Amino acid sequence: MAEIEREAMEYDVVIVGAGPAGLGAAIRLKQLDADLDVVVLEKGSEVGAHILSGAVLDPCGLDALIPDWKDKGAPLNTPVREDNFYMLGEGGNVRVPNWPMPPLMSNHGNYIVSMGNVCRWMAEQAEELGVEIFAGMACSEMVYGDDGEVKGVVAGVFGLEPDGTIGPNTEPGMELHGKYVFLSEGVRGSLAKEVMAKYDLSKGKEPQKFGLGMKEIWEVDPDKHNEGEVTHTMGWPLGSNAGGGSFIYHLENNQVYVGFVVHLNYENPHLYPYMEFQRFKHHPMVADLLKGAKRVAYGARAISEGGWQSMPKMVAPGVALLGCSVGMVNVPRIKGNHNAMLSGKAAAEAAHEAIKAGRASDELTAYEQEVRTGAIGRDLKRVRNVKPMWSKWGLLPSLALGGFDMWTNTMGFSLFGTMKHGKTDAEATGTADKFKQIDYPKPDGRLSFDRLTNVSFSMTNHEENQPCHLHLKDPEVPIEVNLPKYDEPAQRYCPAGVYEVVREEGKEPKFVINFQNCVHCKTCDIKDPSQNINWVTPQGGDGPNYPNM
Repeated sequence: MAEIEREAMEYDVVIVGAGPAGLGAAIRLKQLDADLDVVVLEKGSEVGAHILSGAVLDPCGLDALIPDWKDKGAPLNTPVREDNFYMLGEGGNVRVPNWPMPPLMSNHGNYIVSMGNVCRWMAEQAEELGVEIFAGMACSEMVYGDDGEVKGVVAGVFGLEPDGTIGPNTEPGMELHGKYVFLSEGVRGSLAKEVMAKYDLSKGKEPQKFGLGMKEIWEVDPDKHNEGEVTHTMGWPLGSNAGGGSFIYHLENNQVYVGFVVHLNYENPHLYPYMEFQRFKHHPMVADLLKGAKRVAYGARAISEGGWQSMPKMVAPGVALLGCSVGMVNVPRIKGNHNAMLSGKAAAEAAHEAIKAGRASDELTAYEQEVRTGAIGRDLKRVRNVKPMWSKWGLLPSLALGGFDMWTNTMGFSLFGTMKHGKTDAEATGTADKFKQIDYPKPDGRLSFDRLTNVSFSMTNHEENQPCHLHLKDPEVPIEVNLPKYDEPAQRYCPAGVYEVVREEGKEPKFVINFQNCVHCKTCDIKDPSQNINWVTPQGGDGPNYPNM
């Protein structure tokens, strides 16, 4: 694409991604200086179309950014009224009492929200301040200056031929240049990944760890609905096969969010995360809640879980990484949106000071310092050992020791220091011959559903004549390496049925990529044991169209 001549537009700050971090940054920039030229570029068809989160929101980020958010009609309508935690067995459950848990685990004062709707509201606040927001504008390339600094991004390329070449209907897009570029693409964003590699931003840090979060929205019987109830579970059906757990959140309008998270450092390549989620709904506690209910939406996305140890350097010349591009999820709290907003605020304040001083395209070191030493750093540092404990010792020991460690960290110390994660999630995958296959029940069409049926409830669409956005570094690897060695786990770890191994009598197996199904979760980019899949953005507006996720 380098041979294409493009028009360029100049801004003070270019922001990639209209999530809580990017919109938080845009709002804060215009609060500080109404004359700054700020643009937000969003690959979804509208703001919120690609936002998927649990979500129980800690409002501290909004409090810092827009203190009068209640008066301005922010869609935080369901305060948490009840907080439950259960350990599940196949046929029963044990309630874990709240009193031994550290105070940080309490959801008192938090809200059950649709983060898609929160981001839609934040976009309205940003536009009222004069921020330009362009949805359906995927950013496909970085633009670098003569000295190797980040200069801007390429956005709005449409109509490439299926092989990636320029055709008669190709729209070349534009270059959007900024004194600073903020990357707030969410987990495992393609541009952030490029920037981290180019500037070696992960040097000296632990590898980032991830989970796969899957979520359905259900309309339930009003008699079973308990608005404001928050329930988390651990244990069955995952057992010792993988770390993870569920969430069940009762919001308004008799709706319930039912979600399931599988940590992607599991070893058994036969594990099928999506089917673990479907099996979970057959637990008596969940099946009773969903009896006679109606599923109305489905989606999935990866979650950054590495925390404090895994945060890369956040700045390079001309660019800053925000929110989940860095990895700011507090794993035991299952919350990161508040930190995303705070990171946007901090990046905006650092960029404002730099621009006011006449600087441009340098490293915003003040932003990184604020993240590591301020509220975000304090939030993440005190829970830094929970994830590595879980990975190393399993569920029950990590619950006891992790709880103890969080209590001591509230007093400013840890007997465990800072534990390491070790392997990447891809490296954690074991070979197929060392593990038994798992027999999953067939979905019943009432509580559990096959993947393709559920994907239709994500309203996912990709223009089929565009280039496939799931790139194989070596097209031979899936069949020649991953199939014999790992039973090609892409068939199972993808929550949207993108990858298939097709077998026809008398023919060699064939690896098929159904990119039209992709819900942009990035699991393939993370978990492929050969690290052979590179997720890049499709053309703008394509992908899921989540309503209230």
